[in-house]
Amino acid sequence: MKRRSYGRDTGLTLRMLFTGGLLGLLYVGFAFVLFYAVHFSLAPVLVIVVGLAVVQYWTSDKIALAASGAKIVSAQEAPELHAMVERLCAMADLPKPRIAVVPSDVPNAFATGRNPKHAAVAVTNGLWRRLEPHEVEAVLAHELSHVANRDVLVMTVASFFAMVAALITRWGLYFGMFGGGGFGGGRRDNGNNQVPIWLIVFLVAVVTYVISYVLIRTLSRYREYAADRGSALITGAPENLMSALQKIASGITQIPQRDLREVQGMNAFFIVPTNWRQQVGELFMDHPPMEKRLAALAEIARQMGKPI
Repeated sequence: MKRRSYGRDTGLTLRMLFTGGLLGLLYVGFAFVLFYAVHFSLAPVLVIVVGLAVVQYWTSDKIALAASGAKIVSAQEAPELHAMVERLCAMADLPKPRIAVVPSDVPNAFATGRNPKHAAVAVTNGLWRRLEPHEVEAVLAHELSHVANRDVLVMTVASFFAMVAALITRWGLYFGMFGGGGFGGGRRDNGNNQVPIWLIVFLVAVVTYVISYVLIRTLSRYREYAADRGSALITGAPENLMSALQKIASGITQIPQRDLREVQGMNAFFIVPTNWRQQVGELFMDHPPMEKRLAALAEIARQMGKPI
């Protein structure tokens, strides 16, 4: 069976659309309550958050590369790495991104950039040393799938109103503790009781933030499944990504905690987060559990007729 005949994972696509739809409905409800129930003006908050979102979107590659300490490398400095990426880009019909190397022994990789023409793919020294070339290619194909799927844009849009809710929550705490009068200085009558407007806004923002936090992480997990699938389709060898994920996860457990703490801020970007073994509920994880990723890849391998 040819690779192209597998097409998209319809179930995964529907789950992503459903989650995105829930986020949209949540944000519509959030705006409705603020505008109509408490007559709260979102204008100042939106100006701030739009500014933050634009900066985040347009500088995402620079921020991620700087945060990780990655260094852009030329074809002369890393010929094998460049050759791999060029081959994969040709197979995936993508423009070649900038390529960076992170001077860290923590085995990992990430991609960033607002679109395929302004993207960067980075690998750590630890990943390059620990993985076989075909496994590195599988990891790079995963990251290129993130680029092709415009995941930076998707997650920026998805988290937009969550940023609004988080900012309002902080303002609510400030006004409640120190402001006395609330956001608008007014109060809403409720029979014989008077409920401060800041408290209504604060509670709505908290509920919105908590629900959106869960939904955004759900969407993030689906994006990882999609990138795993993309890697399998680009390379035609899901077993290579399976072995790469296992080696990366195993390698992380051998890294001193001090070194892991230095890069933990990149966990949302990494192909395998450094805290992948932590016992937290799946609802609060931005990456799928390792066993579920491996099971999904094994199913793709079976569809391809490959023995696992």
